[in-house]
Amino acid sequence: MTSAMKRGRHGVPRMSEKTLCAWVMLVFAIVPCDKAWSDEQAPREYCGINIPPDEATGSVPLPEGDVFCPLIADPKAVYSYIAYVRGTSSSPLGTNLGSVGIGDRFGLFRWGGPRPGEGFQISMEGGVFAQFDLNTPSDDLINADYLVALPMTFRRDGVSVRLRLYHQSSHLGDEFVLRSRIPRENFSFQSVEGILSFDRGPLRLYAGGEDLFGANPGNVETWLLHGGVEFRQRASVLRLGQFASLRLVAGGDVKAVEDLNWQPAWSAVAGIEVGSPHEGLHASRRWSLLAHYYNGPSPYGQFFRSGVEYYGVGLHFAL
Repeated sequence: MTSAMKRGRHGVPRMSEKTLCAWVMLVFAIVPCDKAWSDEQAPREYCGINIPPDEATGSVPLPEGDVFCPLIADPKAVYSYIAYVRGTSSSPLGTNLGSVGIGDRFGLFRWGGPRPGEGFQISMEGGVFAQFDLNTPSDDLINADYLVALPMTFRRDGVSVRLRLYHQSSHLGDEFVLRSRIPRENFSFQSVEGILSFDRGPLRLYAGGEDLFGANPGNVETWLLHGGVEFRQRASVLRLGQFASLRLVAGGDVKAVEDLNWQPAWSAVAGIEVGSPHEGLHASRRWSLLAHYYNGPSPYGQFFRSGVEYYGVGLHFAL
């Protein structure tokens, strides 16, 4: 454990004030001093949420895209990614990990408007988040979290809201159980989540919470607080001809669970997002190359009471 880290309750590594300030400065250090974007250059939405122009307003069944931007620094955000991270704690996840997520959203109905990118939407989404131990000969699966959700989202001007009912179940890998002899708990729960988000220019703030219920085992029903900040350049910092445009992105996310005496879990990402140079005219996909840092109670499965610290790099995809 580095000198910047201390142990909190439940053996969770605790971030010092100097380390926290350094991460806050990292998020904002990449903000350009001058206005590198303009209303004409910027895409229609804050984050490119893939709403086609012909579906931007009015009632749309089975719509593409969404009116709520994903939380880029949330380890359990429903999108697809592949990452290499190096853990530095004594928990089962404190090793060299291959972290993989596969997620997607299916829009059911959107009442769009009054302006493009605004409105109210109901969707379904699902994802799986898996962690593989790269220090074993067969890259053993440690844990997989499965999530199914029914999100309701709303956006007007720079204000967006997500209300979500979801179920998560977690399962340990067979090879990991045989090797470690850790009891299998088949951890699962339901949750009602609410997130309120404000974005202006390249900056975004969000805050909210969750009520966990119907948990197995039953002693983990609890409250969770959630907040964060993001930076995303509205216009590209570099264009590669007709092939791609690049912009800088960064985010910091924090969660605190009542069951763990509100011990915070810090997550930070920073890197480059790649999209189409024509995304201001039509919906397009994006992918990102992001550096990762995480410190706090584990975000994965039955290890949520174990402290973990890791850093790494990953590819993220908006499918």
